[in-house]
Amino acid sequence: MRAFRAGYLAAAAVTVVGAVTGRDTLQWVAKPLLMPLLAADVATSPAELDPADRKVLLAALGAATVGDILLIDPDNDRRLIAGASSFALMQTGYAALWLRKGARPLPAIAVPRVAAWLGASTLLRARARTVATPLSVYGLTLGTAAVLASDPGLAPGAKNVAGLNLPDADPRSRLGLGALLFTVSDGLIVLRRLFARSTRSRHLTEGVILSTYAAAQYLLADPRAHAKKPPR
Repeated sequence: MRAFRAGYLAAAAVTVVGAVTGRDTLQWVAKPLLMPLLAADVATSPAELDPADRKVLLAALGAATVGDILLIDPDNDRRLIAGASSFALMQTGYAALWLRKGARPLPAIAVPRVAAWLGASTLLRARARTVATPLSVYGLTLGTAAVLASDPGLAPGAKNVAGLNLPDADPRSRLGLGALLFTVSDGLIVLRRLFARSTRSRHLTEGVILSTYAAAQYLLADPRAHAKKPPR
């Protein structure tokens, strides 16, 4: 395992522990390191990336860094909205990368994700109108990236089941899983915002949110998945 990715896993573990135990100091120390560590891995990776792709990937991780810092306090609606805006930029960057690789939105993959987006948007409008519009707009960028990441054309050798490329030895086959984990993480943010009432439930849910988020970014920002030549 490359050193910066190993450091990322360590920082992610500290971040999750900080969330579950309610120790914000741990999050403030570790969470801002997550995306810079992945960016350092992208910048130093031996994988042969197109220079434009490398720049887009680094810019997406930069936007995610801002979002990570803003969402250290996920119970502040202003920070939640600003964080969603930062992550919308990140999702747009990921979507642009996969479009450049030839990914296209296939109806069989898009339909269930559109249905999930409509359900989440309706729930937000019913129970959290102050954040409904910005989070719904962010959901469009998330859904677009997730649909593209699951295009079988990105990983021709992978099996595609129910609109998801099954991960195998090819890092490109893991992009769909990464996008799915990101969707789960963000869906849990909505559920936490609407339904988690006790301090314990909020901390535990935040731990799951951060665990799925960290796993998603680990898969999505792997430079081997964006290399010019298919990995062997």
